[in-house]
Amino acid sequence: MAAQRDAVEIRAELESARNRLAVSVDQLTERLAPARLVDEAKADLRQRQAELQAKAMTPTGKAIIGGAGLLLTLMVIRNLRRSRR
Repeated sequence: MAAQRDAVEIRAELESARNRLAVSVDQLTERLAPARLVDEAKADLRQRQAELQAKAMTPTGKAIIGGAGLLLTLMVIRNLRRSRR
């Protein structure tokens, strides 16, 4: 009788372990699904874009953008003058 009880307990433990493993595999499958990862990446990029746009609309952001535009314009003019020589 003790041997049967041990076998029953072992089977129950194995079944429980299988169930836990199945749940873990299902969770990993859901977490690593390509479509889900793409959706998360898109949402993250949209959030970052909105934050950058908000920063660009501040006076400091506008000054930085204007300064970068001016510097780029001066560099282009300089390169054009050099290439004509």
